Amino acid sequence: MARYGAFVDGMRGAYGVVIPDLPGCTAMGKTIDEALSNAVSAAAAWAETARADGVAIPKPRPIEALRSDPDVAAELAAGAALSIVPLILEAGRPAKANLSLDAGLLQAIDEAAESKGLTRSAFIASAAREKIVAEG
Repeated sequence: MARYGAFVDGMRGAYGVVIPDLPGCTAMGKTIDEALSNAVSAAAAWAETARADGVAIPKPRPIEALRSDPDVAAELAAGAALSIVPLILEAGRPAKANLSLDAGLLQAIDEAAESKGLTRSAFIASAAREKIVAEG
């Protein structure tokens, strides 16, 4: 999974995220967390469109290289903050995985999944996605 450097700017109630290595890829949100979450979706949509158009998905530059990019440096000097946006690409097909979990944890997962109307697999996938997005 690739992780792209991004810059976040804005003010209370209106934040934006730009991913310089994915030209034109931006996202917005009322909070920074919402904007970054939306950036994960925007990056995936950008990559899916690029694939469909036969365009290669650029590799992310190291943060040090982004900091030395004049456009990014100008945004940072104006008050933007750097963040990381993971690129989660859906394969469009399920894959089996054999997991070993504590029996009590598995029971808690099953109960939580049932209460949300999800299968165990959907619940675990959702939890994993949330963790990846939250930690960049």
